[in-house]
Amino acid sequence: MITAVVVDDHPVVVAGVRTWCALADPPIEVVAAGPTVAAAWLEPGDRADVVVLDLQLDVTGPAYGDLKRLVDAGRQVVVYSMRDDRDSALTALDIGASTYLTKAEGEEHLVAAITAAAAGTPYTPPALAGAFGTDERSQRPRLSPREQQVLIEWFHCESKEMVAHRLRVTVRRVNSCLERVRVKYANVGREAPTKAALVARALQDGLITTDEL
Repeated sequence: MITAVVVDDHPVVVAGVRTWCALADPPIEVVAAGPTVAAAWLEPGDRADVVVLDLQLDVTGPAYGDLKRLVDAGRQVVVYSMRDDRDSALTALDIGASTYLTKAEGEEHLVAAITAAAAGTPYTPPALAGAFGTDERSQRPRLSPREQQVLIEWFHCESKEMVAHRLRVTVRRVNSCLERVRVKYANVGREAPTKAALVARALQDGLITTDEL
């Protein structure tokens, strides 16, 4: 059974997510919940497959530090937020969130997002698809530091298992990072479905040089 921890300071949201997960097919077990990210670091939330995270706000806007720390620790994070602006969604994806949903998107998309995150596969709900479609930033996708690290290490290794061993992460984490890299390239119109294509994109964008291959 997939397990999840919910970080949200609205009890009604937590109750709703618990109910949706319990009714999912197959069901998802919410093992912990709390108003702060501490719920994801303490037992039993620290062992959950997926973190459903509401972005907390500070005086400057969304506080992305909690998300970054979770991603850096190898956690699969589904951001579930009231914010429906493009920049918040794309920033969360750049940091390494598995996906970004607005709370208006409801049960169907949240359950699908949690299931996809647990499997290490991408999921694009409608609001995120809209954010991608209006992204006016550079055609060079913004990869997170971990995604760049995994990508470059993969170029130097014979297998994803070797990458995982060198970086001390799981193979699932390696697969998830590489899949997000491919999605980001596809979303800027530069698809890279193979390892060779990813090498070409990395060379074009200056992530590596020919001498480093």
